[in-house]
Amino acid sequence: MAAKETLFLCLNCKHEYTGMFDPDHIQERTCPECRSNSVRKAPPRKAGASK
Repeated sequence: MAAKETLFLCLNCKHEYTGMFDPDHIQERTCPECRSNSVRKAPPRKAGASK
């Protein structure tokens, strides 16, 4: 499977950012705002939902 652009969420500071995600190549991520490694793929948003 090819990498695709995905929305990530920092669980520490709640910063959201996009990055490439490849499920076949797991890597540890660091938040660009607070440098925490508590970063996960953001949950899908419901249609019409705002930030």
